[in-house]
Amino acid sequence: MKPENLSELNDQELLQKLKKIKTNKIIDATIIGFTIGVAIYGAVKNGFEFFTFFPLILAYIFVRNSTNNTILEKEIQKELEIRKLNK
Repeated sequence: MKPENLSELNDQELLQKLKKIKTNKIIDATIIGFTIGVAIYGAVKNGFEFFTFFPLILAYIFVRNSTNNTILEKEIQKELEIRKLNK
């Protein structure tokens, strides 16, 4: 979602979107930790191979997604401050 679309949302939708982003951050952190754990386990158990690095590629994708969500969260926070809806 682009920042210019945030001004079109009502207050309730903005708060729901912020709550969804916070939930997604927890899920992303869990998945990143799991994939890093799988990569470490694979490296210890079988040595370094392609399948050792494959989970790290997935972790990178989730980190990029998390970064985009952080930017969107900041934009939503700014919009909430403008509307004086801080929690």
